[in-house]
Amino acid sequence: MGSKYPKSLRISLPLWALILEIVFILVFFFFTSYEQPSEKSELLKTYPAFQDINVMLVLGLAFFKASLWRYTWSSVAFNLFSLAVGVQWAIILDGFLFNFSTRKFAINIHSIIKGTMSTMVVLISSGATLGKINLVQLIVMTLLEVTAFQGTKKLMQEFLKMYEYESLMQIHIFGAYFGVAAAWRLSESELNMAKEKERRAVASNLFTALGTLFLWIFWPTFNSVLLNSPGEKEIAIYNTYYALAVSAVTAMSFSAATHSNGKISMTHVHRATLAGGVAIGVSTIIIKSPWIAMVLGFSAGTIAVIGDKYLPRFFNQVIRLHDTCGVHATFGLPALLGRLIYILLIAGHNGWTNLSETGNKILISAGYLGLPMAMGLGGGVLTGLILSFNIWKSPHEAKYFDDQAFWEVRPSMNLL
Repeated sequence: MGSKYPKSLRISLPLWALILEIVFILVFFFFTSYEQPSEKSELLKTYPAFQDINVMLVLGLAFFKASLWRYTWSSVAFNLFSLAVGVQWAIILDGFLFNFSTRKFAINIHSIIKGTMSTMVVLISSGATLGKINLVQLIVMTLLEVTAFQGTKKLMQEFLKMYEYESLMQIHIFGAYFGVAAAWRLSESELNMAKEKERRAVASNLFTALGTLFLWIFWPTFNSVLLNSPGEKEIAIYNTYYALAVSAVTAMSFSAATHSNGKISMTHVHRATLAGGVAIGVSTIIIKSPWIAMVLGFSAGTIAVIGDKYLPRFFNQVIRLHDTCGVHATFGLPALLGRLIYILLIAGHNGWTNLSETGNKILISAGYLGLPMAMGLGGGVLTGLILSFNIWKSPHEAKYFDDQAFWEVRPSMNLL
């Protein structure tokens, strides 16, 4: 017979989840309303983009994290669970922080897209803690991280005068460093008892490749959906596609170059193929020539392969950080590169004739990088500390990376 939840979770998981859902329903009842029908024509233009983003998050990131040979059910289903919880909370917070002028705030397709995209920070971060926390802990992590990200957005828009698009494109930096900080705080050993179950299998690697393909196809929509100008949307789609194309070629080529026998690592393909889309997100509308986007894709693919090949050993041995899905190499490093390129582009566009104005622009752009990274690291450490409390009944190390710790498995079924 398959293993069941510990008795504590048999009570606490339904209790916490259902009470939370009732609270969400009450908040939506008292404080939200749909926009007027005359304003809903925007839905016809925006809904296809919303579908693309949903495919990215529901299928792409779910399968992207399904590489562990005994943790595929949980990777896919827990991803959907955290998205479903997070998007409701993100819409509520966004309404109160940015749109609460009267007793109620209006819900439209744009607010749902923003809520869905904001929840992506949790889907990225959970890759670092994948297989090491239970669903109750995931609920807590989702609520805390979405709150921290929405607060960071508010600070960036209010004090750094960032546009909504720019603040939301900090998803990758915030999510990656929140995740690795939480994973570092939760890492108490080298996971020797779970080492065997952490390995990848051919079938599970194929799932991850499928997730990578979904993300690769729909990433241009993700980088352009919040832009209002048709011209900006067009250039964002072009630049994202060029960057993704070059990072895909670079991922396979550079992976072979780093192998002693010249063979390609499928893990490198998973991680570095998407690096171009991550890196170009914040600067895609200020890049006016395709070759710049291609250089950025090349650089991002290269740094992702190097980061995935050499950094995990350092993290595991020196600072005892275990990043299950390599979110630092996949999202963190390319996003940092993209922010640095953004600073250089801003400086170049302003020129060097007025050093005072250019210096101010560079300082503000550095704040664009530093604030979400610092908030992500700080929030991740605090969340990891909270998740380490015994009240949540974290799974024992021997049950890490194992679907049977959470799912009913009949004798005739085989998770392997």
